[in-house]
Amino acid sequence: MALITYLTRIQFDFGAVRLLPDEMKLAGISRPLLVTDKGVAAAGIAQRVADAMSPKPLAVFDGTPSNPTEAATKIALELYREHGCDGLVAVGGGSSMDLAKAVALLATHPGALAQYMAIEGGVARITPKVAPVIAVPTTSGTGSEVGRGAVVILEDGRKLALISPHLIPRLALCDPELTLGLPPGLTAATGMDALAHCVETFLAPASNPPAEAIALDGAMRCASHLERAVQDGKDRDARWNMMMASMEGAMAFQKGLGAVHALSHPLGAIQPLNMHHGTLNAVVMPAVLRFNAGVNGIGWKYDRLRQAMGLPAGTELDRHVAALNARIGIPGGLRAMGVTEAMFAQVVPHALKDHTAATNPRPLTAEGVEALLREAM
Repeated sequence: MALITYLTRIQFDFGAVRLLPDEMKLAGISRPLLVTDKGVAAAGIAQRVADAMSPKPLAVFDGTPSNPTEAATKIALELYREHGCDGLVAVGGGSSMDLAKAVALLATHPGALAQYMAIEGGVARITPKVAPVIAVPTTSGTGSEVGRGAVVILEDGRKLALISPHLIPRLALCDPELTLGLPPGLTAATGMDALAHCVETFLAPASNPPAEAIALDGAMRCASHLERAVQDGKDRDARWNMMMASMEGAMAFQKGLGAVHALSHPLGAIQPLNMHHGTLNAVVMPAVLRFNAGVNGIGWKYDRLRQAMGLPAGTELDRHVAALNARIGIPGGLRAMGVTEAMFAQVVPHALKDHTAATNPRPLTAEGVEALLREAM
């Protein structure tokens, strides 16, 4: 049985921020909290969005960490309640959007955040009462603007996912103009995040042909436009296509992800390294592609990925991704990011429990996860 649902309201093109007043009214947001991070605020992008909003935000939370935390969520929630807000506008990358989703959940649901995490049986506890969120991405990577999940580091140190169709933003307002000033390093890291979503969701074994078609289109756009966007951040065509690829990756990953994310989630929880999620996905993807390549019946999917990405028949996808990483400035391995073998013990059990592990084409074991980590070093 295939369960197929798509997805939310999307406004997509240069200048889309001008539509915010009408879209806020449609979403039922009259007392908004604007959620962003200090980098987006310092770049003036949050203010551009705030200027376009009507009504204006009652308050601004710009303390989103690079990996959203339960502690930061609580601070933003206090601000939301203090000002009597009735919805949120999230401006930034996946961290700001995920934090806004967590605030929208806790503003309308009782108790601690941990009980709503997917691996704690939280999916069934999340109801339609979630406060409305409008998501305005400023990077092209996570696709959280159309995603049903939010990944948050809990106070006990676990990096876990909230998952529910009720967490999908009421509106994804995608304006590629907001990404024109994104630095090359962040363009590369977020772009590889988008590619990882497209690749993993296509390879996941669940049945969802529409998701697979969307994932292939996203992979094609990444292959054609990521390096261009890194080399010339003002390339409007490249920025448009990377924002579309990012959105498509998240539209597709309701089908399931895999070992790339099962590894990157617990790796991203390691403190004080605080490693970027997209960079981690890029670094571990070659090892995972090799790990999954031998699965019976998966060969045709590797062929279709090569075709979509414009690669010659027989191209080794793991080597292609590793070479792409090198060209766009991604670190050469986990060791270069500060990871040591001593950290494996805390990563392996959380990787096996991660919600994305179940949809990897090849079953994961503790030995297999440790081997992948060693290979990615």
